[in-house]
Amino acid sequence: MNQPIFLEPVFQERIWGGTKLKQLFGYEIPNDRTGECWAVSAHPNGQSVVKNGAFQGLKLGELWSSHKELFQSNSAVFPLLTKILDASDDLSVQVHPDDEYAGANENGELGKTECWYIVDAEPGSVIIYGHEAKTKEQLIQMIKDGKWNDLLTQVPVKPGDFFYVPSGTIHALGKGIVVLETQQSSDTTYRVYDYDRRDKDGNLRDLHLDKAIDVTSIPQAYEPANYSSKEVGGLAVTTFVSNPFFTVEKWNVAEIANVPANEKYTICSVLEGEGKLCLQDQEYPLAKGEHFILPVDSGPFQLEGNLMLIISREGE
Repeated sequence: MNQPIFLEPVFQERIWGGTKLKQLFGYEIPNDRTGECWAVSAHPNGQSVVKNGAFQGLKLGELWSSHKELFQSNSAVFPLLTKILDASDDLSVQVHPDDEYAGANENGELGKTECWYIVDAEPGSVIIYGHEAKTKEQLIQMIKDGKWNDLLTQVPVKPGDFFYVPSGTIHALGKGIVVLETQQSSDTTYRVYDYDRRDKDGNLRDLHLDKAIDVTSIPQAYEPANYSSKEVGGLAVTTFVSNPFFTVEKWNVAEIANVPANEKYTICSVLEGEGKLCLQDQEYPLAKGEHFILPVDSGPFQLEGNLMLIISREGE
């Protein structure tokens, strides 16, 4: 039987970052411009490190390569990346490529389909989620003319909302929002618009308009929300999305939940509450901000306490 793998996050400074990762989760962040917590990551630009058990000290990518039996996956690389983002300012308006385009143009990188669970949002917060152009020519002209208010679709958000963001979707988090993001393991972003912001050296940040126009879905298509809910052994499960990229669920635990074994490895992030994981006669304390992987063959387990977790698994 395999033990749970608890992970130490990696933090990334961003021009739009802040201090909410410390305020909300108690993380020891490196500075007051900390925008991203790469919580479960094997991406070369920031790898989580195992902090317990026989594999303590290994980077997740090393564990993936050397102990495939824990994951039993056909993917060449660890395919998912779990982040928490603190948008203390507006993020750049951006779009991501699909696997085919990224593979051909970004040195074999995966594409980037992602999704957001809204952890926290200040009153009046909005995201950019899609665009209004009907043709490629109209998209190019509206970008050229700077008609951002006409082009970009704004959507108000509140804590508990969920958004699926396929590759090709123009999008941006707005100021005052904290999200847990589940995405393909990719760090490829094409900036469309950045509010004419300058970096710490006073330079305008690079845009990537040619590639962005190449990959943007036109016209914008939206997949309707199709959530499902069930209860399993005291565990309330809401499935937000399940597709070839990933399955993402919300788990709510009130007191005790008995959870059956899953055939796939499972990525778990505790977003609210505290309690414990009981597995193979061992107890592991759980607190807000903890991230861990349940490997294949870890067996059934019990969750105790008052907890809310976001769960993800590799797609089919």
